[in-house]
Amino acid sequence: MSITTFGETVKQLRLKKKLPQRKVAALLDIDTSVLSKYERNIRKPPKELIENFAKIFNVDSKILFFEATTDKFAYQFVEENLDSIALRVAKNKAAYIKSKRKTSKNYK
Repeated sequence: MSITTFGETVKQLRLKKKLPQRKVAALLDIDTSVLSKYERNIRKPPKELIENFAKIFNVDSKILFFEATTDKFAYQFVEENLDSIALRVAKNKAAYIKSKRKTSKNYK
């Protein structure tokens, strides 16, 4: 598995389809400069736009949501200078939250 960011993935998909930025931007109803910022990971796309990217490139939207979501985590780790211990704790907290949600759904 190669590691890429959301923006890199979008750019690769666009180039693979041989689409210029202006064409993709028009299909998304956004400015070309905004698309460029997504591709360079300067700007983060809203959920609805990720779904539109998936439709344009004919890919499963889960792939692009995964890229966008993992980018959020990665950038937060870098910006806050967190280490692997924080990642392990976050993983454990996620499992805890899932178990709490599962338990609360069983009682409804």
